[in-house]
Amino acid sequence: MEAIMKNMSRLAFGVSGLGFVASQCTFVIYPGEAAIIYDRLQGVQHDVKKEGFHFKVPYLHYPKVYDIKLRPAVIETMTGTKDLQKVNIKLRVLFQPNIENLGRLYETLGLDYNERVLPSIANEIMKAVVAGYNAEELVVKREMVSQEIKKTITAKAFNDFNIVLRDISLMDISFGTEFMQAVEAKQVAQQEAQKFQWIVLRNEQEKLAAITRAEGEATAAKMISDAVDTAGPGLVELRKIEAAKEIAQNLANSNNVQYIPANNNVMMGVRA
Repeated sequence: MEAIMKNMSRLAFGVSGLGFVASQCTFVIYPGEAAIIYDRLQGVQHDVKKEGFHFKVPYLHYPKVYDIKLRPAVIETMTGTKDLQKVNIKLRVLFQPNIENLGRLYETLGLDYNERVLPSIANEIMKAVVAGYNAEELVVKREMVSQEIKKTITAKAFNDFNIVLRDISLMDISFGTEFMQAVEAKQVAQQEAQKFQWIVLRNEQEKLAAITRAEGEATAAKMISDAVDTAGPGLVELRKIEAAKEIAQNLANSNNVQYIPANNNVMMGVRA
């Protein structure tokens, strides 16, 4: 029995020793990760280790694991426009390391490459791009500004720092209080100018209408005068008869008027 216990203790010791050796000689790269090996004798090895089971030399090789999934970062900066207006810009990017060149990335920037590089290059490029536009152009040409920032920052991040930017969007552009007050005052002035233009146009139309009406009345008066000269007073009498006929017709159609023979008293009554 004692011999069996000794053999089991030896077996357990051997298994634990084997497990310790295995843990020291292997490492696992999970999905969404990649790694390079730092060799204490030779330095950084540029062979990229992708997901799976890998071997290493204990106390000589140290895996440096990178998260290679796309991750978001929001960068905000305050800068000046071409016409010296203060503007606050907020930029959102999706980034990941250049997987094929992780060794170089580790040598230059380490594992926290995004915190070291992204804020600085984003601020630099946003300030340079915005300085080429005035405040009004930033609003009107927002898409053009966004594309220019995207093109410049993507190239610089990849070529200089081995960082891949997959998506860049200009989230917000906000101006200082003085500029917003100036914009509001400009809008009010434009509305007042449009109002005055409408008033001037209306007055001109009323003036033209009055002139046309006066010309028409003058023409009508001349035509009547010419007709009287040609036909004599008979035309005037005809107009009187026509007017009296129209008045009589209107009175005849009214329910509030009663007619009495000419030789009797005339009474006008209003029926309730």
